[in-house]
Amino acid sequence: MWQPEPEPDPVPAWFKPWRTPSAETVREIFHAEEAQDLTPDQRERWRAAAFSEIGVEYDFDTINITAVRRKVSA
Repeated sequence: MWQPEPEPDPVPAWFKPWRTPSAETVREIFHAEEAQDLTPDQRERWRAAAFSEIGVEYDFDTINITAVRRKVSA
């Protein structure tokens, strides 16, 4: 009698390779000295290019990070 092959056990997520850039890499892109003197739009385009070089899609038009840059007054 024919029996189907057993399904393989799912691989836990921690066994799979990490597919996103490290926090250190992202910090290097966001704090790059060569982008600091650019206008905000130029800086976002520079970041998008830097991320694309490492294979990450960075959609700067839809990312609103200005809210986290507010200055807190004491």
